[in-house]
Amino acid sequence: MNKPPIAPYASGSVLLSLFLAACGGGSDGTPVPSPAPAPTSASSPTPAPAPAPVPAPSPSPSPSPSPSPSPGAWWRPTASTTWQWQLTGTLDTSVGATVYDVDLVDTSAATITALKAARHKVVCYFSAGSAENWRPDYAQFATANMGNALDGWPGERWLDTRSANVRAVMAGRLALARTKACDGVEPDNVDGYANSTGFPLGANDQLDYNRYLAESAHALGLAVALKNDVSQLAALQPSFDFAVNEQCHEYSECDGYSVFTAQDKPVFNAEYKSSDVNNTNGARDALCVAAKAADLRTLVLPLALDGSFRYSCD
Repeated sequence: MNKPPIAPYASGSVLLSLFLAACGGGSDGTPVPSPAPAPTSASSPTPAPAPAPVPAPSPSPSPSPSPSPSPGAWWRPTASTTWQWQLTGTLDTSVGATVYDVDLVDTSAATITALKAARHKVVCYFSAGSAENWRPDYAQFATANMGNALDGWPGERWLDTRSANVRAVMAGRLALARTKACDGVEPDNVDGYANSTGFPLGANDQLDYNRYLAESAHALGLAVALKNDVSQLAALQPSFDFAVNEQCHEYSECDGYSVFTAQDKPVFNAEYKSSDVNNTNGARDALCVAAKAADLRTLVLPLALDGSFRYSCD
């Protein structure tokens, strides 16, 4: 887990009188008797034929709403899809990876458009399980929605993901991802049940929430990643299009991701260990051998995810 009226016309008395007379009323509203009709003359001219009625114009059609994506109409990466992950700092757009995983809020729509024009796919990161006090929608969370602080992440607190309000905020974030033309999303912190959140969240609560996120993303035509939550990989794999993991090599958790790779779904993995960064005694070389054997797309990156360096096993 990483963050870094138009006014009425004035009427003259003359106009008003004429109008009232035409309507059969006097100036005080009293009905005026109609005069007796004049005798018809035998030589009265034949009246001119009435003009054909002009048909009323057809009403303009109401604008149609934007079409909803067709079922199944979202991008699906494959197990061999390469990636780049940078959430902070000035984005380095020179990396030749297929996928760029960037911050949803901090990355402009123009940058996303430029990446897509360069034939990249764009995955947009946001935290789905925590409230970050620097985000523009932070005030939408009720106090009761927020629990314990996340260790090591100042200004960030776990969320009660059972809350309808929390889910409404996340729906707004997914809508933003669609508006910005992201191809997919990476909802982070979706393993609160395994952490000290301050809420009595169980495994079933987490499964329900994560499936809600996946279904909501797909309804908007967005691919969706399962971030970490290694204890629920098998149960959640059918609902997700790819996985994002941190440090599965370091913590010996990579084997479980075979449920994704066996379905040709990529596993985007990041490692931060200093020996891997420095390739101490060939540590990074060995790491990459293991990553390739497991068909994982492993990168060695700075913990800040600021683009300052990148070592790829691909």
